[in-house]
Amino acid sequence: MSDTYPLGKLPPDVLLSLLTRNPIRDPRVVLGPRYGEDVAALDLGGAHYLLAKTDPITFATDEIGWYAAHVNANDIATAGGVPAWFMATLLLPEGRTDQALVERIFDQIEAACDQLDVALIGGHSEITYGINRPIVAGTMLGLVDKERFILTGGAQPGDTLILTKGFPVEAIALIARERASDLQDSLSPDLVAHCANYLHSPGISVVRDARIAMSAGRIHAMHDPTEGGLATGLWEMAEASAKRLIVYPAPALLEEGRLLCEAVHIDPLGAIASGALLLSAHAEDAPAIIAALAAEGISAYEIGYVEEGPPEVIDVSGKPRPLERPVRDEIARLFE
Repeated sequence: MSDTYPLGKLPPDVLLSLLTRNPIRDPRVVLGPRYGEDVAALDLGGAHYLLAKTDPITFATDEIGWYAAHVNANDIATAGGVPAWFMATLLLPEGRTDQALVERIFDQIEAACDQLDVALIGGHSEITYGINRPIVAGTMLGLVDKERFILTGGAQPGDTLILTKGFPVEAIALIARERASDLQDSLSPDLVAHCANYLHSPGISVVRDARIAMSAGRIHAMHDPTEGGLATGLWEMAEASAKRLIVYPAPALLEEGRLLCEAVHIDPLGAIASGALLLSAHAEDAPAIIAALAAEGISAYEIGYVEEGPPEVIDVSGKPRPLERPVRDEIARLFE
C-alpha cells in the first residue's frame, strides 16, 4: 500500500499536527490557523477585525476566475464579515496558454469582483512548468464588526442547524461543466445545461445568505461546506465547536445533485458543496431565519440540531449512526 496521500485536503490528523507546531507570537492575531476555521482575524485597532482568507481553485477549469473570487468571499461572509479586497495568483500551463485564455480568466475575476463589490488589488501570474491546466489561488480580505465576528466553532447546545440552497451546488455545476460527456447516455442535454448554470443560479456565493441570516436572528456559527462536501462541513463544525451534531440531511439533497452524482457514481454528501451555507442558530430564531431567506428567494432547510457531547456527527435519517466522514472529496474520483 502506498504511503502517499490521495487527492484533496491533507488528512485531518496530519493538518492538526502541523497547525500546532508554532505558537502565535503576535498579539494582534485574534484567530490564527485552527482546524475547521477558514479565516484569520487581526485586531489592528478600531471597531473592526481585518479578516483574511486564501483558497486555490484546482478542480474547476471552466470559469475558474469566477470560482476563485466567490469561494474566497464566502469564508469572509461566514465569519460575519464583508469581503472588500481580492488578490489572485494565476499559474498557467506551459504550451497551452495564449492571450484568449488569459483574457478569459481576468474577465471572470473582474466580473466576480464587480458582483461582490470587491476591489482587485493585486496578485501574480506566470506560465508554470509541470501543470496541464490553469490554477488560480485567491486571497480575500474583508472587515467585520468585532461584536459580529462569528466562528465555525461557535455552535451551542440546543441550536438548530440550517442549510441554505441545498447540496451539492458546486458539485452539480462541476460535473455538468467538466464531465458532460459522462452524462450524455443517462441525462438529457437540457438537464445538463441547466445544471451547468448552477454556477450562477442558484450560484456558489453565500454572501447574501449570510447577510440575510444574520439580520434575521441569532447566529452562533456559520460554515461554507466546500471540499469534502456537507459531510465534511458538519464534521468540521462539530470538532471546531466540541459538540455533537444530530443531523437528517436528506431533505436538503437537490434532485439534480442526486441525478448527477448517481450518473458518475459518487456520494453527494461528500461532494464539494460551495453555494450552501451551514448555520447553527438559536432554535427560537430558526423559523424567522428560514422565512427571511425564503422572502429573498433563497431556500433553506432545517437539517438537525446541536447537543452537548463529544465532537461527532450522528445521522438519524434512519437508524441512528455516525455520519461517515469522507477521506477525500468525492469529486476527486473524477479527476484521477
